[in-house]
Amino acid sequence: MKRIIVVGAGVAGLTAAIKASDNAVVDLISPDYSERSQSVMAMGGINASLNTKGQNDSSEQHFIDTMRGGCEINDVDAVFKLTNDAPKIVEWLSKIGTNFTRDSYGNIDLRYFGGQKKQRTAYAGARTGKQIVTALVNQCRKYEDYGNIIRHVGWRFLSLIFTDNNECVGVVCVNEDDGEIKSFVGDAVIIASGGLNSLFGKTVGSTQNDGYVTAKLLTQGVQLSNLEMIQYHPTTVLTPNKRMLITEAARGEGGKLYVMRDNTKYYFMQEWYPEMAELMPRDVVSRSIYKASSGGEKEVYLDITHLDKDTIKVKLDEVYDVCTQYLNLNPIVEPIPVFPGVHYFMGGIKTDANHKTNIRGLYAAGECSSQYHGANRLGGNSLLGAIHGGWIAAENALLENPSGKIIQKETTLPTQNDVRLAEIMSRSMGLYRDDENLNKGLDELSNMKETPIIILAKACILSALERKESRGAHQRIDYPKTVLEFEKTSNVLYDGEINIFFE
Repeated sequence: MKRIIVVGAGVAGLTAAIKASDNAVVDLISPDYSERSQSVMAMGGINASLNTKGQNDSSEQHFIDTMRGGCEINDVDAVFKLTNDAPKIVEWLSKIGTNFTRDSYGNIDLRYFGGQKKQRTAYAGARTGKQIVTALVNQCRKYEDYGNIIRHVGWRFLSLIFTDNNECVGVVCVNEDDGEIKSFVGDAVIIASGGLNSLFGKTVGSTQNDGYVTAKLLTQGVQLSNLEMIQYHPTTVLTPNKRMLITEAARGEGGKLYVMRDNTKYYFMQEWYPEMAELMPRDVVSRSIYKASSGGEKEVYLDITHLDKDTIKVKLDEVYDVCTQYLNLNPIVEPIPVFPGVHYFMGGIKTDANHKTNIRGLYAAGECSSQYHGANRLGGNSLLGAIHGGWIAAENALLENPSGKIIQKETTLPTQNDVRLAEIMSRSMGLYRDDENLNKGLDELSNMKETPIIILAKACILSALERKESRGAHQRIDYPKTVLEFEKTSNVLYDGEINIFFE
């Protein structure tokens, strides 16, 4: 029987393990339990053109919106597959026990989300991620009972294992409790390790997703892409420990953004973008908040006080909890002070429509994988992309038949990230970038000890320097126009030097 190695146990890793376990034994490796993965934090919903609202929605329209949101540098084949499969995925999630909110007819309810004119986002209150993780964990446990999925919790990735034919057949991991180093070998490896949060310190994401896996893969010859494309979520709030998300669902339900101007509430999105207002794509809303706040000098508020109490306490329950527990603020009667924060990494491990990397036997899915979102991810497409990615990666990983002999395995332990890294990256790779700050950041990184994470950080900055235009999440003050020449994916390979190229 085949053996598949899955690194990461969020929704991408869980889906990959479940889908592969019908025809293989799966080693599911993660530093913590699935219930503590970043997937649990996904509040707003998952996109699928279920077309139950009489709006003539379709997978074709979902495809168009996704490509447009990504500024046309998404992988066309991958996005076509994603949007076509979306209804099937949501139906499967419902079948295995995801407790979606239902409309008065019993259909899975749909809401508006940014960058989309159709009600296309299925949701479970404001706790969609938690509901989906719960359903997937329960499904996973069935296969664990059968012995088809073997859980390895408390293990952190160190390195890939290759054959002499440069096939990937496994991983080396370290046990965080006792320091034991162990090899996991199989027929193929699926990486589902999440985003690169530690590069920026206080993001809205999980600290478990430190980016080391992607960084190490880069140094082992794995191709990355679009590292300059970092999504700042428009509406985050600062708490004592980190930034926390105020879900886009608050705007989908009718929340409005304003600043005070001449002692009057100025609803800037409604004036600047009257057709879609607060439901413009996230990069546009983030830049608008930055502009309206005069670069952070004025407070910007998200106002949901005009919504009825049931909408806030039921459909937006997580927003209500975040505000009351962490901000000592009641959103039923008070506006929420918000500002953009690092939220999602569109770039990462380059994969094709089958979730293959440039290394045979190695696949990637979820936020660590780059192909669906281009220059800007639509809200509701992250959970979809992660589940779809895990599903497709599993189907293709089962086809692998490695033939080479295993070569020497690396066992070097990762070093702790330098505390200066987040400050350097936040300054040089913010909402707006320019040559001076990018080069300054690169110089500062060059004076630090060169670890995989530092190499990855340099690759992000070099990608931003080489993309001499403004597109989606990448905004250059010194190159403000979008240029047809750069309607391509940026790519990174490492061979002792960082090589950036477009294709």
